[in-house]
Amino acid sequence: MIPRLLPETTINQTIANFLTCLKETTFSGDIKGDIANRLIASTDNSIYQILPQGVVFPRTTEDIREIFKLANKTEFESVTFSPRGGGTGTNGQSLSPSIIIDCSKYMNQVLELNLEEDWVRVQPGIILDQLNQILSEHNLFFAPSLAPSNRATIGGMINTDAAGKGSRIYGKTSDHILELSWVLSNGTLSSSSQISRDDLDSLKQQNGRLGEIYNLIDKIVSEKAELIDNIFPKLTRFMTGYNVAKVYDETRNYFDLNRILAGSEGTLGIITETKLKLTKIPKATQLLAIHYQNFDAALKDATNLLNYDPAAIETVDEIILELAKNDSIYQEVKDFICEAKAINLVEFVGETNQDIEQQISPLIDQLENYKNPGVLGYYHTEKPEEIKKLWSLRKKGAALLGSMPGHRKPIAFIEDTAVSPENLASYTHEFQALLNSYKLTYAMFGHVDVGCLHVRPALDMKVPEDEKLIREISDQVVNLVRKYGGVIWGEHGKGFRSEYTPLFFGEELYQDLRRIKEVFDPDNKLNPGKIVTPYNSSDEIVKLESTLRGHFDRQVSQQFRTEYEAVFNCNGNGACFNFNPDEIICPSAKQTRNRIHSPKGRAMLLREWLRLLSKSNFKDSFKENLSFPKKVWYTLDKWQGKEDFSHDVYEAMQGCLACKGCISQCPIHVDIPDLKSQFLERYHSRYLRSFRDYLMANIEKLIYYQSFAPNLFNSLVQNTISKLLINKTLNLVDTPLISYPTVRDKLPIALNIETLDKLSVEEQKNSIILLQDAFTSFYESQLVIDTYHCLENLDYNVYILPFFINGKTLHLKGFINNFKMVIHNNINALKTVLDLDIPIIGIEPSMTLTYRDEYEKIASDKNIFKKVQLIQEFLVTQEKRFPKIQSTHPYYLLAHCHEKSLAFNSEKQWQTVFKNMGISLNIVSVGCCGMAGMYGHEKEHYENSKGIYQSSWQQHLPKKIDEQPYYLVTGYSCRSQVKRFSGWKPQHPIQALNQLISFSKNNSS
Repeated sequence: MIPRLLPETTINQTIANFLTCLKETTFSGDIKGDIANRLIASTDNSIYQILPQGVVFPRTTEDIREIFKLANKTEFESVTFSPRGGGTGTNGQSLSPSIIIDCSKYMNQVLELNLEEDWVRVQPGIILDQLNQILSEHNLFFAPSLAPSNRATIGGMINTDAAGKGSRIYGKTSDHILELSWVLSNGTLSSSSQISRDDLDSLKQQNGRLGEIYNLIDKIVSEKAELIDNIFPKLTRFMTGYNVAKVYDETRNYFDLNRILAGSEGTLGIITETKLKLTKIPKATQLLAIHYQNFDAALKDATNLLNYDPAAIETVDEIILELAKNDSIYQEVKDFICEAKAINLVEFVGETNQDIEQQISPLIDQLENYKNPGVLGYYHTEKPEEIKKLWSLRKKGAALLGSMPGHRKPIAFIEDTAVSPENLASYTHEFQALLNSYKLTYAMFGHVDVGCLHVRPALDMKVPEDEKLIREISDQVVNLVRKYGGVIWGEHGKGFRSEYTPLFFGEELYQDLRRIKEVFDPDNKLNPGKIVTPYNSSDEIVKLESTLRGHFDRQVSQQFRTEYEAVFNCNGNGACFNFNPDEIICPSAKQTRNRIHSPKGRAMLLREWLRLLSKSNFKDSFKENLSFPKKVWYTLDKWQGKEDFSHDVYEAMQGCLACKGCISQCPIHVDIPDLKSQFLERYHSRYLRSFRDYLMANIEKLIYYQSFAPNLFNSLVQNTISKLLINKTLNLVDTPLISYPTVRDKLPIALNIETLDKLSVEEQKNSIILLQDAFTSFYESQLVIDTYHCLENLDYNVYILPFFINGKTLHLKGFINNFKMVIHNNINALKTVLDLDIPIIGIEPSMTLTYRDEYEKIASDKNIFKKVQLIQEFLVTQEKRFPKIQSTHPYYLLAHCHEKSLAFNSEKQWQTVFKNMGISLNIVSVGCCGMAGMYGHEKEHYENSKGIYQSSWQQHLPKKIDEQPYYLVTGYSCRSQVKRFSGWKPQHPIQALNQLISFSKNNSS
């Protein structure tokens, strides 16, 4: 039995009072002081973990002003604030021990779009890809291209002055800011844009803090222009934040305060709106993926590639390419990268492909005719989908590193150094020698066209000796990068590296930066300790050795670290914050916009739960050995609101749809559904399970018995009183009905499995074993019947096994011991069948793939169920059996999340099967349907289930009835969801095939 777990940290009383008082103002957003929300905000994509005292989610600019009006009262003078965007920072910029202001939940809208002048006005919480998706309809985009573009917010990009792919021609975020609206720490709202000297003089005459700001900035940049020019490096990527070198334009006629604010990491003001300059989408794009023997060869070639003036050059090293082989992205790009050990992605853009040809042809000639010993070959494409896939590989680079085997993981702390491109090769060799002297494994990749190199040494932050290397290596890298005239923060800001600021600015300019901080934020209320402290302040700058995640992880027992390894592998990259509803990773996080319900959020809560369990000296046992009366009392404690951190974890886990999207879309492959099952088993060693849990966990067995009297059962659950009782007592909605006639009524069942062993070798070659699953056999029996006839029409002998429990629902609800028993029984029962040379095929993806996922993790023989296949995995190898059909109408495929996550090629296999018959099948990109088996039937999830469906699936389904037969859906849950919310039920692909094959046979006869 697990003990009751009380969080070790409580809210500071002053901050608790502040949050209470804030609720009594006109503030209209969310105010969170609970431990779960605070934990989620305690980490980003860095090595640090700083627990805030509260998190607020404003809805409006006035909400932000209200925060600071209250914060300026005497009793709250110690309360400080840090803004947070997508949580993708690699240096802890948004981490704070006080209050986090998160604009991503509500302040995420496009406010105005001007197509005549090509600008857009947005709130800071809007995500880059979300914005560009809207702009693409008008052939425009916001140019800075970031790797985490599907979760990085515009506000976060402004606060770090973010850059990315193509920055050599597109520049940084600050190059595209036309106007900023911001709130000072005293609640003053202001806006800034590029202004003339006359306008500047007028602003300098203002009374109050704004006048002081303009006076001071103008004084510094005017009087110290020569010093600034001498100190600032002549790099495309240089010092982010407080950019005094760019305040005046080259003519010195125009003044732009936004150059100071951009990159200031929220230390000067809180951004509330921004007006952005937009760029026309290039009409033509071509990409070269050049293959190399090793990373050094790719790096050396970068200088040569610059001679061809590409829009971007990005390098990916051998470590990332090797790790990518275990990720879904590899199936998309393997034909483009072949056996390369490193690649350079070289992109060219232009008005026409002919223009690009003139630019790219000499390079291709060189690649083909000049035998560079380091170059293995290349792939050239102008197809948008192929270009997108190759850039997706590069975007995933940093995140993939978290999946490196072993306890040491590549981590970010020296990861965005920049030097002049002509110095990059020499600099990198010295950098490599430095890391090699410590015998470290490391990955290198980055924007070689601008000399910005991403480097992540592999360290184990749970080991004190490795932790000490953070300081030791950082100091040496700072010296090395200064030697080459570069900077240590070419892209990702300063954050906890702020103590190095004087080394790059010089003492005189450093003190001027402190004066700038003081005039904006004299009381040091905004992200204190980052970049600089106010000039007259005794406050200290943050230190490199601030609280690390490893400090907490090392408190977890070795047993738990091994058992829940995936939890500790989560590196905070935030890929699960993906906003795109048409991608499968974390539908619950997208719908709720609550990061507690993301894989990262759930992993974070589990890490803390395991730490508290370890510190409680908990003696582990999976047995539910607590007596029933005690469980009742403990459950009553829960209902009465007695605190237990296990409840926080439970609530987060209950929101998981078990869609499995996190397995493929998370670069670390954190399997939250599996971790959820492990957690529930332990949680219910103390607290009672609901009757519904027992019912749903055993639903396979239950509907098997119901299938013997389908009409009776259906009549019982369809009447109004029954529906009401089920809704009120079990909290279930839309109970499915048993199919009639049943499979056993229509098809022969191989009741004696041993007889299959007597088939001759030839008979086995022409036979198929069809597995039943509870959902298709008892809720969709016609699908099983159609599958049987389709395979018969392909001249196979089809043997349908008797129904047996798969156990998937037991696993989902955390009945792990029961699930293990089912696996053991099924192995014994199916051993004869598994040893035969006969394909074993399942229909429903979630059930079929359980044999290759959950079974494999538990069974002693890991390969025993490898031969269990999805239908398309078998059919794709049977091209010769299919008749050729001429069909002018294409079909459309919407696939189940489990297939896309656990069988990477499944959609393409269906495409190939249809192609083998001469039929076009288009893959429709959709996210989760929102049903996810039991989730959509649980009343408390109904609205979220509906919202998830409407955000993706509903947008892609046909509006005309005569189009519906051409939309094919592989998942039982998905077909049920379409029926529930759109009023019609799609066919499974095998049903369409059966109709087409039958039609062909009838015509030929």
